[in-house]
Amino acid sequence: MYQRRPEREVSETWMKEMDEIRASPVPRRSRQDALGEELGAPIGPSSVPLQKTEHGGREHISAIIPCLEEEAAIGPCVAAVLAHGVGEVIVVDGGSRDRTAERAAAAGARVVVERRPGYGRALMAGIASLSSATSIVLFIDGDGSDRPEMIPALLEPIAAGRADFVLGSRLEGDREPGSLAPTQIMAGRLAGLLIHLLYGARFTDMSPFRAIRRAALDRLGMREETFGWNLAMQMRVAASGMRTQEVPVGQRRRAGGASKVSGNWVGAVRAAGVLFATFVRLALELRLRRR
Repeated sequence: MYQRRPEREVSETWMKEMDEIRASPVPRRSRQDALGEELGAPIGPSSVPLQKTEHGGREHISAIIPCLEEEAAIGPCVAAVLAHGVGEVIVVDGGSRDRTAERAAAAGARVVVERRPGYGRALMAGIASLSSATSIVLFIDGDGSDRPEMIPALLEPIAAGRADFVLGSRLEGDREPGSLAPTQIMAGRLAGLLIHLLYGARFTDMSPFRAIRRAALDRLGMREETFGWNLAMQMRVAASGMRTQEVPVGQRRRAGGASKVSGNWVGAVRAAGVLFATFVRLALELRLRRR
């Protein structure tokens, strides 16, 4: 388990490591291969080196990162994702007034701007921008709280043919103190319980850190426009009977910016209302569809 360190020390250390990655004089592709060995090496039972697939490489894997005013964290986040050999990183910027888009592009991402509000809208804009060659889609937040070194563990069950959808559980694995609000922990546990009771699938979290086969994603018919997106995806996955797996990924404290959902009690109460409405509406919709 992590030892608690001052938040500034954690953020500065992480930013320094990512600056070293970007400053390396090695060409980008060879640098990614070298860092894939270094950062993707096992650091615990949940970290598994990413294997190449029948496509002959990892160019078929695309990462989508939704963000809004995350200039302090987005550059290092993009660099860390690319270091694991992901073929493309699409950053969907929600109309940031800071340098988020500029820093994302400088780090190697393709930037898509979606000015309409809504977490789900941002993700749908990212999906609409995917390369036609993409066969696996990775979702990760751009605030530095998700741990890019766990990308191989998240992708491996899909690349090996054992799963169609893999959820990274923040509640399992090493979690820095203060990285998740009590409301987030409670919401994740409750959602997992309700999904299990309705569909039999087992989840412990609603983490945004997840991966899915492109073909499976296309079949889900995702259209949730709010931050109920993650819950809606898990419900649709469970109801469809897809092969699922959950891997422990832990959580860091965010490297910059402010949470748009859990930063205060007003946001938390609003989020709870959206999630409840999403669950009830979608449960009824999926039940009618199964008749």
